[in-house]
Amino acid sequence: MPTDEQAAQAAPTEEDERLAFELLGRTDYGRVATSMRALPFLAVARHIVVDGRILLRMHKGYGYHQACIGSVVAYGADNLNSASTRTGQWTVQFVGVCEAIEPTNDELELFGPGPHYVDGELYDPVYLRIEPQLATVHTLHRGRDRQLQRLL
Repeated sequence: MPTDEQAAQAAPTEEDERLAFELLGRTDYGRVATSMRALPFLAVARHIVVDGRILLRMHKGYGYHQACIGSVVAYGADNLNSASTRTGQWTVQFVGVCEAIEPTNDELELFGPGPHYVDGELYDPVYLRIEPQLATVHTLHRGRDRQLQRLL
């Protein structure tokens, strides 16, 4: 069990939240985590950030969105496959309540075009919004690069 001091050091700051949103903007896709029938699962989603909220687009055909709507979900993204520890790797995670939305035309434009097919079936988009209550950032660096604690 962490001490009060450890908990205070681990608590995300406003600066962490700003950095998390900035890093999230550097990638187009992430993974939403919730539970379905009492079992945890991850689903890929396209994301954009609008007014401090995370908007998601995912394939309706799987039904994963049903488990997300009205639930507390986690949404994470990273650059682990595109960067090395030498240049700086990062992961971000947001936790918040998820709800279904109808995006505006401007938001649809920010999403850009979706895929035509998913696993051989026509792509049918559904849109969700996460109201983040918690944001965390973790960075990975090589030993000699340890003084680089933040990616800017």
